[in-house]
Amino acid sequence: MAALMVASVATFAQNEVGRWTVQPKFGMNIASLTKAEGSDARIGIAAGAELEYGVTDIVGLSFGALYSMQGCKYDDGTLKLDYLNVPILANIYMAPGLAVKVGLQPGFNLNCSYKEKGVEVDGDAKTMDLSIPVGLSYQINNFVIDGRYNWGVTKIAKESDCKNSVFQITLGYKFTL
Repeated sequence: MAALMVASVATFAQNEVGRWTVQPKFGMNIASLTKAEGSDARIGIAAGAELEYGVTDIVGLSFGALYSMQGCKYDDGTLKLDYLNVPILANIYMAPGLAVKVGLQPGFNLNCSYKEKGVEVDGDAKTMDLSIPVGLSYQINNFVIDGRYNWGVTKIAKESDCKNSVFQITLGYKFTL
């Protein structure tokens, strides 16, 4: 039974072994913080590019650089946590155009500030963040729609128990190198 499942997945291969692709992408984040009582999601931009290498017919490894607007909103202001995220993902092609993605994502804090009633104050977030991205992508005619959830595993600041929680949806175009 397992051999039949592996064989059927291999027939749907989307990946060319040894092929490199680059995918510029742009999209939206719906970001929040765990354990941040009274907060709402911050809607922001996700933009950058990912590079993928075809390891086998059904597995690709990718890494990228994405600017990511994260944080949360409160009634009286907005906590802005902006990162340069570096997703490192295994892409498993399950059907024509459909890939399951999972990996690790270190993030480098670019901005931490709290803006309340027009006044902006610098924050004290950690310089690095780590999350586990899990998602799906679908490719048609080199256009790729990607939806993933980035589950934060590190605290955003020393004095806080809050962690990043980000749903991200992007649209990209895949170029073969």
